[in-house]
Amino acid sequence: MGKLTTCAISFLIAAALGTGSDAVFGQTVFRVIDEHGNVTFTDNPGRGGEALELAPLPSLPPGLSAATASVATPATGRPRGKPGQPFMPYDHFSIALPQQGARLPERSTAVEVAIAPPLRDDHQVRLIVNGEISQTALHSDVFWLTGLPAGQHELQAELLDSSQRLQHRTPAVTITVP
Repeated sequence: MGKLTTCAISFLIAAALGTGSDAVFGQTVFRVIDEHGNVTFTDNPGRGGEALELAPLPSLPPGLSAATASVATPATGRPRGKPGQPFMPYDHFSIALPQQGARLPERSTAVEVAIAPPLRDDHQVRLIVNGEISQTALHSDVFWLTGLPAGQHELQAELLDSSQRLQHRTPAVTITVP
């Protein structure tokens, strides 16, 4: 599948906004792939390509701007983080599994981090084992830890903001690999 070009995105937005009505109705566009694999979109059926039916775009209630609507998440209604906004603290940030004092039957385990409210889109978590970074920062609350040598190991997770600054660190969890 080819790349979606800025022109194609602009075309789709312009086509959607160009109707001049409050609600944008569905429209057929054609997805054309050239010999180099570049993808373009057109409303001209003469250029060939695959016909796509665009679904109608929802309209915003009166008084609600697009900028305001994009900040709230539909499921929770809580503000969604945008890069550059001030840091929003978390109510809970800890390692849920494995639990403190766990004896692992194998040299690998999943590490689950409990985060409440849910991890913001612009935040990442990294895993620390015995004071060293074991897993680079990811937008995830689950990590897979493998190849642990026998002995005790101290696990911690660190939460990084959009500028990769450390904002939270979990209490240490000590596990044993026999």
